[in-house]
Amino acid sequence: MTEPISYETPMRAALELAAEAAAAGDVPVGAVLLDRTGEVVAADRNRREELRDPTAHAEMLVLSARAREIGDWRLIGHTLVVTLEPCPMCAGAAVWSRLDRIVYGAPDFKAGAAWSLYNIPQDRRLNHRVELTDDVLADESRRLLERFFAPNRPAARD
Repeated sequence: MTEPISYETPMRAALELAAEAAAAGDVPVGAVLLDRTGEVVAADRNRREELRDPTAHAEMLVLSARAREIGDWRLIGHTLVVTLEPCPMCAGAAVWSRLDRIVYGAPDFKAGAAWSLYNIPQDRRLNHRVELTDDVLADESRRLLERFFAPNRPAARD
């Protein structure tokens, strides 16, 4: 029997990148991409504000970087580890790039497309399905997001 794979170490790396995104004024999301051996082959954070690009989500940046590096848009054998459940754009990119798996931390009840609102990665109507693993260090991811958005929320009333 094989041991279950632990995604905590790559998720901690993604959380460090998410903290960097928050420090730079962007939504704290970090992502790492693992090859079939579990080695990190790409890592990035949200850069929408920095690049003034609505597609500069952490997930999109690591998928693009790896595709350019290997010279192929097909990322078969790769696993995306991301601190927040992917949005429809990123979930779609995971399907189109033929990822094996998405591992995420916190669910996104406002824009999540890997269970919360939609399940794009496993939609049988599409030509490829991506396995999902959720809730990996979700509390840590959620705390980063709450700290980032707290200044924009009205104070709680008694």
